[in-house]
Amino acid sequence: MNSSDHDMKPKAGILARRRTRLMAAVFGLGVAGAVAGNFVVMPSVTPAFAQTQSQVVQPGFADIVQKVRPAVVSIKVKTETDANASASDDDNGGGPANPFEFFFNGPGGGGNMQPGRPRKQFGMALGSGFFISADGYVVTNNHVVDHAKEVDVVTDGGKTYTAKVIGVDPKTDLALLKVQDDAGKFPFVELEMQNEPRVGDWVLAVGNPYGLGGTVTAGIVSARGRDLNNSTYNDFLQIDAPVNRGNSGGPTFDLSGRVIGVNTAIYSPSGGSIGIGFAIPAETVSRVVSQLKSDGQVTRGYIGVQIQPVNQDIADSIGLKKAAGALIADVTKNGPAAKAGLQSGDAITAVNGKEVADSRELARAIADVKPGETADLTVWRDGKEQSIKVETSKLPGDKQLADARSLQDDDTGGKSSLAGLGVELAPAAAVAGAGKAGVVVTDVDPGSPASESLRPGDVILDIAGKPVSNVREVREILSSAKADSKRTVLLRVKNNDGLHFVALPIGKA
Repeated sequence: MNSSDHDMKPKAGILARRRTRLMAAVFGLGVAGAVAGNFVVMPSVTPAFAQTQSQVVQPGFADIVQKVRPAVVSIKVKTETDANASASDDDNGGGPANPFEFFFNGPGGGGNMQPGRPRKQFGMALGSGFFISADGYVVTNNHVVDHAKEVDVVTDGGKTYTAKVIGVDPKTDLALLKVQDDAGKFPFVELEMQNEPRVGDWVLAVGNPYGLGGTVTAGIVSARGRDLNNSTYNDFLQIDAPVNRGNSGGPTFDLSGRVIGVNTAIYSPSGGSIGIGFAIPAETVSRVVSQLKSDGQVTRGYIGVQIQPVNQDIADSIGLKKAAGALIADVTKNGPAAKAGLQSGDAITAVNGKEVADSRELARAIADVKPGETADLTVWRDGKEQSIKVETSKLPGDKQLADARSLQDDDTGGKSSLAGLGVELAPAAAVAGAGKAGVVVTDVDPGSPASESLRPGDVILDIAGKPVSNVREVREILSSAKADSKRTVLLRVKNNDGLHFVALPIGKA
């Protein structure tokens, strides 16, 4: 072997290795049908895998944000309140004890401290809002503009306008503002009134957290129909898009760029966002804003009844097939319901042909009937359904309602135990402060059938729709119910919480 042959062998080896690497590269490219020696090159799955990956990647929200953000504004409010009142207002400063927090940057500092003059506290509140029309109408929260002396609206572009408060509705925490100049030039967004948001739908929250302005966060609808602080006229959406102080009054958008809710509160043991926010649904916003725009206030229908939910025990007691609707615990004297013939013990199951699921839904349905109009109520009474028409009146203020209940309470005047039920009773007339009617629960055995329904101090006004004034009458009614194979009887009870019905189990007595 000469030297040239010896030199050629390494070169041949190098070429062979290069060829091997080249063939591997061919495999990697996935050339279909290529053949190399004993190896058949099959189509690669890599491009298809990459395509699948690109299909599941969620596109960004930039196009939607670009479309809607110009309509979202920051709101600056100069406030004036009594110093004593402000000091106790959880929303206007320190951290609230209630974890359900109306979140905005409340007023702080300052105040008129001159001797001999009423002390006033001045401050600045920051919130959010959005234009709903080109001529400058802005929606925000009532608690953002509460106690406002001056209101300024700052656009996404940084321009500031003076705004007037057109009207507020504390019961739904909504307010309507109107910019005072440049009418007809404002970008605006619309409320989503066609498609109800579903749990799991994407949402975008835009607002002014901590005064930063124009901030966008994303999340989903976490739940619907949330009850917040026993709000009768609201049915909140729960979202997990992060919202904080200053987001109050800002919009929650769906992916079409329509407003599905107005951010109003968060659940926050710490005072900051933990991903549980609440928004007023667009349907409520539309209804309230329409009245504020036309009348400057919201008027609601009223029929004059005290109601409570129908649970399964109550449904069984009155013969309803399902636990739905609302039970009338009391009827206001000379009110619309009393004039129409409604009675305590009636269960209202529908309003104007639309079923109501519970007492909150009934309250909202009646509120939506304009004062002076007639509500057609479907009522369950004495084991059968009937229709009763009630002409609504205007919902009185809170003080008027309290006064009416107080007047009604004035009209309502030996101990004995009920074997097997674990409860001791006495005539109300014999117990100081119990009134003139009914029997008073003086003692309840823990763990007894009555312990889940009654407490000492409760006044039982009637049983199974029959008034009682002594223990003998109670025994007679219970004996009759047992003879009819009833498992429970319905009691109308008065206590510190007002009038309500409870179902008392008697099957084991």
